[in-house]
Amino acid sequence: MDYVDGFIVPVPAGNKEAYRELAAKLAPLFFEHGATRLVECWGDDVPDGKVTDFRMAVRAEPDETVVFSWISWPSKEARDEGMKKVIADPRTKMDGQEMPFDGKRMVFGGFMTIVDERA
Repeated sequence: MDYVDGFIVPVPAGNKEAYRELAAKLAPLFFEHGATRLVECWGDDVPDGKVTDFRMAVRAEPDETVVFSWISWPSKEARDEGMKKVIADPRTKMDGQEMPFDGKRMVFGGFMTIVDERA
């Protein structure tokens, strides 16, 4: 089964298109280095919780939306090698361009797939 990198990140609502453009620009690099799927989801129905929630997890400000995304890889080994290559790839450098989100508040992790059912 696939290995999945999952992410949530707060993005200023006004940066939606800049974030989408960056994700679209980087997607081919992930595929070139072994990823099989990349999904970026703009928060639409992200309720406030009483104990915890997506917004609290990333300390989202009132003008920010939580983005939920994941990248699928054939295996953890493929992910480990692919991510090294993506990070080292000069095409990932921002060249003084400002990131459309605060990466310090990104939550991320690697996950082993244990169930993958499709209709």
